[in-house]
Amino acid sequence: MQISFAKSRSDAVVKKLDPSALDVHKARRLERKKDTRYTNPLKQKFKAKRLAAESDVGAAPVARRPNVQMPDEYLPPNKILFLQNLPETVTKDQLNALFSQYPNLHEVRLVPSKKDIAFVEYLDEGSATVAKDALHNYKLDGENKIKITFARK
Repeated sequence: MQISFAKSRSDAVVKKLDPSALDVHKARRLERKKDTRYTNPLKQKFKAKRLAAESDVGAAPVARRPNVQMPDEYLPPNKILFLQNLPETVTKDQLNALFSQYPNLHEVRLVPSKKDIAFVEYLDEGSATVAKDALHNYKLDGENKIKITFARK
């Protein structure tokens, strides 16, 4: 925050000190505002950028840094695992049996609207990491490999 003194008196102060001079004060203030509107250095800088961009319409647009999303494989460790590419016939009990081989299993959640994904939650990140490393690309139905990544936070 930056605090500085006002460059001129406010309308309220002029009205309190000399009510008859209020109209003259307002007229001068509006005139000064019109004069300084386009001489402000910051506004001149933005105007120059805008004009340069408009004149370069035929030129290649300025390359903006693309918004890249982190691949699932590089997500930071998390106590919740995200399972993909599950067979549609998989049940919660089957997943419970598979993931309970690893300690600290808390919960298995299937997504009713999407049969091929699920979430498996452990009590800590370490247990989730061990299960992820052991079961990634596991063939649950003998055909398709399940993809296991850490869930996004």
